[in-house]
Amino acid sequence: MSGLELWYDRPAERWFEALPIGNGRIGGMVYGGVGTETIRLSESTAWSGAPSTTDVSPTALENLPRVRQLLFDGQAAEAQRLAEKHLTGRPTAFGTNLPLPRLRLDLPGGEVSEYRRSLDLVDGIVRVAYRQNGVHFVREVLASNPHGVLAVRLGADRPGAISCTAGLDDSVFPGICTTDGTAVMFRGQAVESLHSNGKQGTTVEIRARVEAEGGTVSRTGETVTVTGADAVVILVTIVTDWGGAFSIDRFDTIRAAHVGDHRALMGRVELELGPPVALPTDVRRERLARGERDDDLVALYFQYGRYLTMAGSRADSPLPLALQGVWNDGRASAMGWSNDFHLDINTQQNYWAAESGNLAECHAPLVRFVQRLAEAGRDTARTMYGADGWVAHTVTNAWGYSAPGSGIGWGLNVTGGIWIALQLWEHYEYQPDERYLRDEAYPVLREAALFMLSYLVPEPTHGWLVPGPAESPENWYLAPDGTPCSVAMGTTADRVFAEAILRICGQAAAILDVDADLRSRVEAARARLSPLRIGRHGQLQEWLEDYDEPDPAHRHTAHLVAVFPERQITPRRDPELARAAAVTIERRQQAAGWEQTEWVEANFAAFYARLLDGDRALTHVTRLIGDASEANLLSYSAGGIAGAPENIYSFDGNSGGAGAIAEMLLQSDGEEIELLPALPSQWRDGSVRGLRARGGFTVDLAWRDGKLHEVRIQADAGARTRVRYRDAVINFTGGQIHFAA
Repeated sequence: MSGLELWYDRPAERWFEALPIGNGRIGGMVYGGVGTETIRLSESTAWSGAPSTTDVSPTALENLPRVRQLLFDGQAAEAQRLAEKHLTGRPTAFGTNLPLPRLRLDLPGGEVSEYRRSLDLVDGIVRVAYRQNGVHFVREVLASNPHGVLAVRLGADRPGAISCTAGLDDSVFPGICTTDGTAVMFRGQAVESLHSNGKQGTTVEIRARVEAEGGTVSRTGETVTVTGADAVVILVTIVTDWGGAFSIDRFDTIRAAHVGDHRALMGRVELELGPPVALPTDVRRERLARGERDDDLVALYFQYGRYLTMAGSRADSPLPLALQGVWNDGRASAMGWSNDFHLDINTQQNYWAAESGNLAECHAPLVRFVQRLAEAGRDTARTMYGADGWVAHTVTNAWGYSAPGSGIGWGLNVTGGIWIALQLWEHYEYQPDERYLRDEAYPVLREAALFMLSYLVPEPTHGWLVPGPAESPENWYLAPDGTPCSVAMGTTADRVFAEAILRICGQAAAILDVDADLRSRVEAARARLSPLRIGRHGQLQEWLEDYDEPDPAHRHTAHLVAVFPERQITPRRDPELARAAAVTIERRQQAAGWEQTEWVEANFAAFYARLLDGDRALTHVTRLIGDASEANLLSYSAGGIAGAPENIYSFDGNSGGAGAIAEMLLQSDGEEIELLPALPSQWRDGSVRGLRARGGFTVDLAWRDGKLHEVRIQADAGARTRVRYRDAVINFTGGQIHFAA
């Protein structure tokens, strides 16, 4: 895995040039400065807000039947007005993840040469090296999961050459900076007034312990200064109400444990797509954006998505990846979005690289989070819908918010909870384990299915069972009278998730040999669901009726979940519907003002991979890297779209892009593994090692001149499947298979 690094020939001047490190809870953005080193700190549980029991509209349940009837009667505008008044959420202490103070190191200034700043993806270490006044300085920064610390070491090739002043400053929420011995400390409370009430939030305590080898150490009220040391180590620990500990150990011990732990996960997968390019990463990205080819940069981006997944979500993480992972640029939390958990694709997309990218452990915090969300969502299902089971909508927070969002047009996504619950099934599909299915996944999936069974109602014209009222997030349609509306019955996305949760609940119950009556109920309901339909433009219909949109260039294509992550439309089984899905994508892109942004590019790449069109998939991967990712390759939501006043970092493009690339090389559905299903024509030669497939398989592939050259498949105990390459299919009954052309 040599050469897996991002590197630059100058320090970062802004957040989108800094390099990310993380241990699954603590995040750091390292700038690599010469006169001043800045490390922007964040932590996944540094949340404003608090749990609340008053989020559901008290008039929702009594008005639900009226909204449904109005929609069935064709009175969409009146239904919209009533839904906005009675069905939206009422959050009072929702909150947001907030950025923490920065660690600032003031260093001697002066001219430098031979500067190099890098992030080694293999070791998970940021390195800064330069020559100044005849001395070669080397800095290493890492975030250790085993020790729970962020660690910095400053070294030089001349004794006594290290001097620096350390402090914690620039906090966005109230707190006090002090010193204690050789440690700089910050204690505050993560409160703010935009997304919460300005009074409630997590208590945060940061301790940056400064250790010097040689030299002298002194302190003021808020800083610690080291003069004339051979080396300096700074250990940053963060404790909140959610936990954490102040850890002390030698840097060499921390580093060795970190590297061993990091490599054990990162080294599982290797990808080669082209020769390396010996240029700084920001230069390579700019060249790709101009249309110059760099297949190795695509491979680097894939591995970067895996790196960020494991840096932001580990088995012991208290919370899963939020909108910005565990890194917080302060922008999402300072605007209407909130740096929270979006359940209408973004949080799901955050984990697209986990299972196929051989990082199953990274899924664990999301599994626990959904379990807690299901507990909170039971009350919402009962009080808002009079329904069994549990429900969650468009957004949620650290406290398990499950009511609709506060605004119409986006907040009434009734299947957001089902969508995120499918991640628990995906984890089982890749790592079949009946204990996990019985004890952790099935209770959540079962109650999500019970909600859907309660929520489905017969549509009067055909007798189809349809869910609603709900929105197709976050799009609108033109009602027959020309009124823009968002609330509808039987949106295609809700139909897809109804089919998914009922099917999966039935499968899981059959595997566990439980709930025979429930299995009968879900099969009967599945048989009555509305069909997927093709509209007059040749597109896949987004709604039960063939409506047009007031904004044909809208970024959301929620109905295409039938293609990905679901497989309710596949090119081989459903060629007409697959073509309709492709028409939908084409119409979106061709409309004036198409809202190109990071998660959309990753989403379209995944769609085209499932549609077996590798060249178009690669086009969107390339756009994701060149047009929707920054100098440090972090993806962003473009300013001017979805209310963003400027480019705002969003984790989902990095993870989603990595997942889409994996999907281009390997696809699986639990019954069949397909090799190189969407290989782009320009990737003539390459190889990948260690991808995972559903059913419990690890796959290595190599191809030459655009054709499969060699494959190795290792099965977990007792696993069986079919293996497809183009039109050739063989049965694989377990153990290991090796084929070489």
